[in-house]
Amino acid sequence: MKKTLLIVGCGNIAFRVAPLLHKRYRLLGLCRKPENFCKLRTYSITPILGDLDQSRSLDKLAGVAQAVLHLAPPPSYGLKDPRTTHLLAALTRQTSAKRRILPHRLVYISTSGVYGDCQGNWVSENCPLNPVNERAWRRVDAEKQIRQWGSRNNVHVSILRVPGIYAADRLPLARLQQGTPVLSADEDSYTNHIHADDLARIIAAVLHYGKPGRIYHASDDSHLKMGDYFDLVADYFGLPRPPRIPRHQAHQSIPSALMSFMNESRRLTNSRIKQELHIQLLYPTVAAAFAQTIQHESGDYLP
Repeated sequence: MKKTLLIVGCGNIAFRVAPLLHKRYRLLGLCRKPENFCKLRTYSITPILGDLDQSRSLDKLAGVAQAVLHLAPPPSYGLKDPRTTHLLAALTRQTSAKRRILPHRLVYISTSGVYGDCQGNWVSENCPLNPVNERAWRRVDAEKQIRQWGSRNNVHVSILRVPGIYAADRLPLARLQQGTPVLSADEDSYTNHIHADDLARIIAAVLHYGKPGRIYHASDDSHLKMGDYFDLVADYFGLPRPPRIPRHQAHQSIPSALMSFMNESRRLTNSRIKQELHIQLLYPTVAAAFAQTIQHESGDYLP
């Protein structure tokens, strides 16, 4: 008999991972908009109406699943993640039969931003956290809540720290078309990437192989600075490469949201996903992903 998996946060990544899981799990998906129910069903996900911002709407989640995949982001403000607070409380409530049935496993999709600026150094899963903005603090809060809840309730918790996700529909084309500058090479920051399809495969693997209380970096083998990443995308699409400017001019020309990423430089190790989760990346680097796409489009691609 299939186990039941509750997916919280039914967006692009959930729809990529669902086909990898539906043979092993009966899939449920928390969804706050009834108009999206049909889309969930096309991916073999049975929708459950509920909103993480409305705690009482989550009463139906108690005891519904043996495993939980938490993909939902925190709110866009504050230092805490009340959405995770509401979810964990709902999972801990008694069922209608006055029983408390907790899931056996929970996987949380976090961010590598929890490390802050590491000045380009290599970062393993054991490195201390150093959040430097509210966005990262919210993720640190969510991780802390989840790990404490798992320990308190004997639930097997795994956390994936994810860097920049890219795919054909997740590329900085608008910024390139607008001519948004990037930092000069000598002042640029290292960034990390994962293709959305590889992230889906890592999620499926951590649900199967992830160790209790374990952190994993869902990152590829790329060691790119941000400007080099923008150059790769520009070259592939035949767009002008972005202009390079010194850091002291950046705040005048680069949007603050993008600048916040440029202020953090780190290189993530990824040996743990390969050794413990048995992952072989489909797209080991961003350059390899574009090269495979070019070969496929030219008819020279060999599966």
